[in-house]
Amino acid sequence: MHNPFLFDSCAEQPLILQLADETATLALGKKIANILHPGLIVFLNGDLGAGKTTLTRGILRAMGYQGKVKSPTYNLVEIYKFSGLYLYHFDFYRFNDPIEWEEAGFRDYFNAETICLIEWPEKADKLLPDADIKILFRFNELGRKIKIQAGTRTGKKCLKYW
Repeated sequence: MHNPFLFDSCAEQPLILQLADETATLALGKKIANILHPGLIVFLNGDLGAGKTTLTRGILRAMGYQGKVKSPTYNLVEIYKFSGLYLYHFDFYRFNDPIEWEEAGFRDYFNAETICLIEWPEKADKLLPDADIKILFRFNELGRKIKIQAGTRTGKKCLKYW
C-alpha cells in the first residue's frame, strides 16, 4: 500500500497526499509537527470544513499541547503557549479588507520566536509575510486532497526533513 507520508527529500515539486478522514488529517498534523520550528509561517488554504483546524489540532497534539484546540474564526487568533513556544493559529475568514490585518496589530506576532499557522491568508492579501510552507486542502470523492509546498528557502529546508 502507498504510504502518503513518504517524501523524496530532494523533490522541489509539491507533495500531494490523499486523506480519507479526520484520523488521517490528525496523522498528517503529527508528521508536519516534526518539521516545524520557531520562525515559521504556514498558510492553510481550503474551503470551509476542509480540515485546516483539524490539521492544526494534530500539529499541536504532536507538539505536546493537551488543551482544547478550537477554530479561531471568531477570535481571529488562538494563542498556544507551551514548552516555551508560542504558536499562533489565525483565521482571517471574516476579514472584508486586507487592511484589517494591519489594524488588528498582528504584525508583531510574526517573528523568529513564534510559529504562525494562518487559515484564509488570502484575506490579508500581500500584507502577510511570505509563507515558508503552503498547505492547500481540496475536497474530492475520496476525502481530501492535500498539496504541501515550500514557499521560501527556509520552507524547502524544512521539507527536506520530511
